[in-house]
Amino acid sequence: MLTSKSSRPTPERLLDAAEKLMRTSGLANATTKAIAREAGCSEAALYKYFANKEELFVRVLMERTPNAGPLMAALRAGPGEEGDGGGTGAEGVEAGLTSIARHASLFYADAMPLAASLFAEPALLTRHREGVQEIGAGPHLVLDALAGRLRREREAGRLRPDADPRAAAALLLGACFQRAFFLHFSGAHVVQPVEEFAPAVARTVWAAIR
Repeated sequence: MLTSKSSRPTPERLLDAAEKLMRTSGLANATTKAIAREAGCSEAALYKYFANKEELFVRVLMERTPNAGPLMAALRAGPGEEGDGGGTGAEGVEAGLTSIARHASLFYADAMPLAASLFAEPALLTRHREGVQEIGAGPHLVLDALAGRLRREREAGRLRPDADPRAAAALLLGACFQRAFFLHFSGAHVVQPVEEFAPAVARTVWAAIR
């Protein structure tokens, strides 16, 4: 049986509305007033559940994009843990990096259109940055998480002692972000399919740090 919009809990209706407006009107035009109106509630009700519009944006990214959850699970996994695409030993680390590269590529491809309008207005970007910092979020957390995972791999003896986990994380995620940019700016014909791209990037990064 279908669930009517009005019967859904208010936080879910607000997330539904935020996702719809952010995808159709852009983040700049998805004001808290517009989101509340779309959700069929007051702006005061929105602030009862969410600290600011930036929290809604982060929640949409992390809960409404299909690769966010798997990406964060893979980033947080310990050496050889299930769910990271790997197993034990060198093969497990490379497989885990491949899984991360695949999910990161798809996540960035989905997130980029949502965030793109921020960069058209410096004042809006400043407000968004401050709002994201207020709730302890930000895109750097993905880099921090991958660097942390690679540090754990180094401690387990699977990386060279002189390997730089943060630099390796930046190389892998930077490549994934660049692929998403090229995909949206130039089109799918200029990028490798993600199932080819992810293992190639992972293999190259792993060769440098193993």
